[in-house]
Amino acid sequence: MSSLESRDLSRGAAYYGLAVVTVLNFLNYIDRYILAAVLPRVQSELALTDFHAGLLAPAFLVVYFITSPVFGALGDRISRTRLMAIGVGAWSLATAATGMMRSFVQLLIARSFVGIGEAAYATISPALLSDYFPRAQRGRAFAVFYVAIPVGAAAGYLLGGLIVPALGWRAACDVVGLPGIAMALLALTAPDPPRGSAEQDDSPAEAQPVWMTLRGFSRNLAYSGTVLGYAAYTFGLGGLAFWMPKYLEQVRGVELSRANYLVGAVTVLAGLSGTFVGGYLGDRLAARMKQGQLWLCGISGLAAIVPTWLTLSFASPGPYVLWFFVAEFLLFLSTGPVNVVIVSVVPVGARAMAMAVSIFTIHLLGDAISPPIIGLLADTAGLATAVLIVPVAIAISGLLWIITAAVAAE
Repeated sequence: MSSLESRDLSRGAAYYGLAVVTVLNFLNYIDRYILAAVLPRVQSELALTDFHAGLLAPAFLVVYFITSPVFGALGDRISRTRLMAIGVGAWSLATAATGMMRSFVQLLIARSFVGIGEAAYATISPALLSDYFPRAQRGRAFAVFYVAIPVGAAAGYLLGGLIVPALGWRAACDVVGLPGIAMALLALTAPDPPRGSAEQDDSPAEAQPVWMTLRGFSRNLAYSGTVLGYAAYTFGLGGLAFWMPKYLEQVRGVELSRANYLVGAVTVLAGLSGTFVGGYLGDRLAARMKQGQLWLCGISGLAAIVPTWLTLSFASPGPYVLWFFVAEFLLFLSTGPVNVVIVSVVPVGARAMAMAVSIFTIHLLGDAISPPIIGLLADTAGLATAVLIVPVAIAISGLLWIITAAVAAE
């Protein structure tokens, strides 16, 4: 990367800011996925059906996407680092409180408050990154930031697998939640440069009224098509992530701690490699063709259809582990590029709101509904059949991204 990352930010400050938001994103995904790791034990203790267990994910996500537009509007107007600190502290406290809940309703409430904290962070951090690095280097920077998804998710699964046998699921929530309360102070040390400072032109950075911003998004084909494809992608990936440990235990006969280890190991290896490769390839393609980042998302999404189906079809451990790795590698290729597209096709002064609307949409139509839908199907047709909805959703996402890239490039 260049010796000066933006007109107002030194190289060292840009890299420090990237490191801070990446570490906090790592904690974000540990807290998000610890519930999936301990879910069978929660169900056993509280006597929850698969459908009720599936509702625990939307409890977090519904509040997450409802409050995201509020924080998106604030993130385009006031101190972004202070908002991030509030968010990190809030979700960490709520995760720790999850271990104290004694009923299904109490669990729903605790997971809802996790969503408020994460909404404050997730809407702001990508917009902040866009002011650390210029457009030509943004894909690689986003790849570093989003590598926290597979690493954090894997850590959530692995910590759950290690802590639950020794201390129980309640202690697992405390162990991953409490450190984040102190880590919230780290967000205050990240730089908060002027909005649009990394752009090569003099793009206006003033935030418009919310209604004008939303109307602009609805007329922006590159933005709306990308977000709709992202929603289908999130439906498939979110449903798979939530149910995979139980799927391995119930359908494949794998002991839960080993299932968590397997999901965590595959996710971290495929996620790390896929996210880094996707960030590099996205920047290379974007320099050579219009909508290069989005073409990469569409092609990798279509390529992931067959490996995902094979993951959920093979009975032998060797083949389904191999195809699970291939499927996740291809899916994680899109992690950085799709978010680069979202912040790059909108005005500078609307980036936090663009992330907020994206979060609202992808969770409303994606992983807020896929876990309970899969859970409801599992209660009636069995989990082995229910999860086959995942490759269908992935196919839809790839097609939407391909169509959007083709039309927007004209």
